[in-house]
Amino acid sequence: QVQLVESGGGLVQPGGSLRLSCAASGSIFVIYTMAWYRQAPGKQRDLVAFVKNGGSISYADSVKGRFTISRDNAKMTVYLQMNNLKPEDTAVYYCNVVGRLVSPADFNSWGQGTQVTVSS
Repeated sequence: QVQLVESGGGLVQPGGSLRLSCAASGSIFVIYTMAWYRQAPGKQRDLVAFVKNGGSISYADSVKGRFTISRDNAKMTVYLQMNNLKPEDTAVYYCNVVGRLVSPADFNSWGQGTQVTVSS
């Protein structure tokens, strides 16, 4: 019932920047967490960053100081600003949102992924 629409991926040179967006839609009562994961070829899906409804934020060590996660609660949208991108950041990036529906029922929804490629 909850749909996530991702955008912002693409091809960028090392040192460049991209901004990912993920907009949630549906009869959502409250969002507990919004997060970004990524999965490179032949690798497992790893957590990149998350923000909780209380405002707490966490980052993977590999992206600290370079990536910034933010949210717009009114728009039910989470963003990932990625600066100083490196080739090892190349992956499919997935949005994940956990919360409660108006129904009521808990949900855990995933976006379909957006490709980020960092290459010369």
